[in-house]
Amino acid sequence: MININVKEFLINEKATMLEAMALLDEVAKKILFVEREGQFVAAITDGDIRRWILQKGNLDAKVQDIANYEPKFIYEKDKAIAREKMKELSVEALPVLSENNDLISVVLWNDEVRKKSKLNIPVVMMAGGYGTRLYPYTRILPKPLIPIGDVPIAEHIINRFFDMGSEEFHLIVNHKKNMIKAYFNEFERGYKVFYADEEEPLGTGGGLSLLKGKIDSTFVLTNCDILIEEDYEKIYNYHRQEKNLITMVCSLKNIKIPYGVIEIGDRGEIEEMKEKPEFSFFTNTGMYIVEPEVIDELKTNQSIGFPDIIEKYQQNGEKIGVFPISENAWMDMGQVDEMEKMRERLEKNGS
Repeated sequence: MININVKEFLINEKATMLEAMALLDEVAKKILFVEREGQFVAAITDGDIRRWILQKGNLDAKVQDIANYEPKFIYEKDKAIAREKMKELSVEALPVLSENNDLISVVLWNDEVRKKSKLNIPVVMMAGGYGTRLYPYTRILPKPLIPIGDVPIAEHIINRFFDMGSEEFHLIVNHKKNMIKAYFNEFERGYKVFYADEEEPLGTGGGLSLLKGKIDSTFVLTNCDILIEEDYEKIYNYHRQEKNLITMVCSLKNIKIPYGVIEIGDRGEIEEMKEKPEFSFFTNTGMYIVEPEVIDELKTNQSIGFPDIIEKYQQNGEKIGVFPISENAWMDMGQVDEMEKMRERLEKNGS
């Protein structure tokens, strides 16, 4: 267990949910403690925020709308039994209060004690695109082999899933596919890589038809140019608990318009002026948890996008779910400037 600076974890109950999500990213411990006029009054976790979003869909909420005002805690005199108390309560962070109920410290499980996530399901990677947005890099290399630091992006993705227990990887390949195969066949790894060859581009969903008879369990589908820094087991468990056919991982996105925005009325007059407004919304990251019947029901060699597959199932009344993550939990190198941001962030984190 470790003790940390309590101020890093404090947020005012009047703060916005978006501010809480940003601070959760900063402290990287999945929990914050809520204060009112300097007094500890509640706790808020990433799970609390996720449940709020899924139930209410409201991004304008305040911390006080979401927080748990009956949080678990211990007094300073009982700090010696903090570990046993955390086991009993099934929590990873426990606030420590003085006799006057002032928050004086926080006790956390350290990384050696925390349960290692285990996700032993197949991972399918869409690795056949031309990567036109990354030209001229993709003139020489296929997108999955573009290095982020010393390691190709596809290997970064595979390593993350492998660290969480996945050992079976299926790459749907097309453009410069022999280079991709040569790279992953070059030396022995602790996981298995299989290839499905597209003869013609089949879109982000059609290539799955090449895996008929090869996958018979729930699987992960991911683009080859994204990194999701989230607990994959938690996403999988949510998918199973909700009995979804497909669960789409969606990331918060905050965009600030660098101009004054004018809203015009019916008669051409100015109705409202907003100076550099900021918009928040959730967007598709390109990672999904998918049931195997999606593969079985695809027409062979039909070009189709995976969002079109989702739309078809929605129209048929199938259950399609969303797992929301924070903006900083999603890295996308689909464009050159974003690729550089990903490289800088991975170097900073030592990944």
